[in-house]
Amino acid sequence: MSQMQEYEKVLSSSDTSVAAFEEHGKSFVKRAQHFLHSTPAAVPLIVLVLSIIIFGIAIGSRFFSSYTLTLILQQIAIVGILGAAQTLVILTAGIDLSIGVIMVISAVIMGNCAITYGMPTLLAVIVGLAAGGACGLLNGLLVAYMKLPPFIVTLGTWNIVMATNFIYSANETIRDADVDAQAPLLHLFALSFRVGSAVLTAGVIAMVLLVLFLWYVLNHTAWGRHVYAVGDDPEAAKLSGIQTKTVLVAVYTLAGLIAAFAAWVSIGRNGSISPSAAVTDYNLQAITATVIGGISLFGGRGSILGTLFGAMIVGVVSMGLNMLGADPQWKVLLTGVLIIGAVAIDQWIRKVSV
Repeated sequence: MSQMQEYEKVLSSSDTSVAAFEEHGKSFVKRAQHFLHSTPAAVPLIVLVLSIIIFGIAIGSRFFSSYTLTLILQQIAIVGILGAAQTLVILTAGIDLSIGVIMVISAVIMGNCAITYGMPTLLAVIVGLAAGGACGLLNGLLVAYMKLPPFIVTLGTWNIVMATNFIYSANETIRDADVDAQAPLLHLFALSFRVGSAVLTAGVIAMVLLVLFLWYVLNHTAWGRHVYAVGDDPEAAKLSGIQTKTVLVAVYTLAGLIAAFAAWVSIGRNGSISPSAAVTDYNLQAITATVIGGISLFGGRGSILGTLFGAMIVGVVSMGLNMLGADPQWKVLLTGVLIIGAVAIDQWIRKVSV
């Protein structure tokens, strides 16, 4: 008994500090790599600031005017919203090639319900949102339960939705004047207001609020953590109790719903409703903004704030080159360089965990 008490005395006087292993002399490159790994939106933010500075020096004070900067925001509003939808899908290690045409057919449905069928405008908007959500739901079911590759699924639905769009609408454009006369609510996001000398539209505000809302959901809710987990390692997520199929269906459905919301914003931006907009590169622009924004194509890493910065980078480059009178192909070239650079940086940053 006395021997046990002696052991207790020795234990009570022993060192209780916890062992710590620190890396001394870590290089600047390694510290930068760790910082960028923990702050994925930092790279696109740095590129955005540098782009603004470079074009500001090249063009002068005209580029820094509030009119120019707010015009850039107006031009990227639709792409920014579509990029937010694409971000959700890419975070799960998927991709949605049908986002752009879902937006167009949703706009066509809203316009026809309100103008051709005489529905109350708010009901027409709800029908259009439901159509977009249904398209996303179809994608999600095929990816989650049929276990088909997202690229193939959304490539197929892209063709199906685009053909349906032209068949349903007979490729007839709904004029701006008709929308103004019969369904002015469809032009809600065209409303503009001044903040000092800057002019902002409701569409820009909607884009920013949507991105901030999704940022909160992805970073501060269990569902958001599940999205990242499914994209990072679906098998590990399943073993930890996450309903991976449910998460995938929810993500694709929400992406379709956001694309339909972008349709409402696009009506305000464009005025008229044209089925031919389905052949534009909205989807490619959304993927470009997402990739440049630092969202990893391998899933599970990135910040939706980076997508907003990525869309702004594309907008700044486009506006800057236009103001310099450069050949439009320079925009295409620089966009390609930015995409390859973004993927290369993502690969480099991912080595932190290796």
